[in-house]
Amino acid sequence: MCPQYGWFKSSFSTNSSTCVEVAFVEGVDGAEVRVRQSREPEGAMLAFSRAEWEAFELGVFRGEFSLPV
Repeated sequence: MCPQYGWFKSSFSTNSSTCVEVAFVEGVDGAEVRVRQSREPEGAMLAFSRAEWEAFELGVFRGEFSLPV
């Protein structure tokens, strides 16, 4: 069973069950960010350190993950 974190998803998400959910938690080594698929809330989740998550956010902000047009 999955621990009950304060999961949230983007305000741009629809009511479909295919959203990414994020939770900020206190992990063994400090603050962590957990990511899961809303369709399978009891399924696998990814765990990232705050530094990893902040690097990801910066990459999104800089457009590093944008598809070419």
